Amino acid sequence: MSNDIKGALRPAIGIFVLLALITGLIYPLAITAIAQAVFPHQANGSLVREGDIIVGSELVGQGFVSPRYFHPRPSAAGDGYDASASSGSNLGPTSADLEAAVVERVAAARADGVTGPVPAHMATASGSGLDPDISPAMAMAQVDRIASARGMPPQALRQLVERSIDHPTLGVLGESHVNVLRLNRQLDRMAPQSRP
Repeated sequence: MSNDIKGALRPAIGIFVLLALITGLIYPLAITAIAQAVFPHQANGSLVREGDIIVGSELVGQGFVSPRYFHPRPSAAGDGYDASASSGSNLGPTSADLEAAVVERVAAARADGVTGPVPAHMATASGSGLDPDISPAMAMAQVDRIASARGMPPQALRQLVERSIDHPTLGVLGESHVNVLRLNRQLDRMAPQSRP
């Protein structure tokens, strides 16, 4: 009887070890090697550099709070854009806390000079809390505030937003969006800041 158990365990243990090596070591190393060879920028975090300084990532949002910059979507990750606490608020559509947060964000948008309908992305947090992109409508809604803070013509900022829109892949995959970090870097190159 014990020989039967040993006979049955030996191949089971062998298969377990073999699969652990394949799925836990060989496969991840192979995928990492392929990613490094084919997509090195993306595999290394899509980091954005200015000289030797890393200023952010194209894939992870960061908070811009100055009125001179385009602001990202609200974040529910920790204190905001905390990658170690990435998550949504998990508040449902009937939540009083969600309603209060939306009302507060709409009021803040109005205080910043947004007129007309407030874009949904401006009033709701993203699912991950780290969304690097905003909708073109949200970018356009911020143009007047930034133009005023920088002493720039609003039309020049609208043109910058239009040029910065990433359209859906193949015309159907995803939604049109604007990368906030890329947009703000272009903004800084476009004109000097008029106020500290």
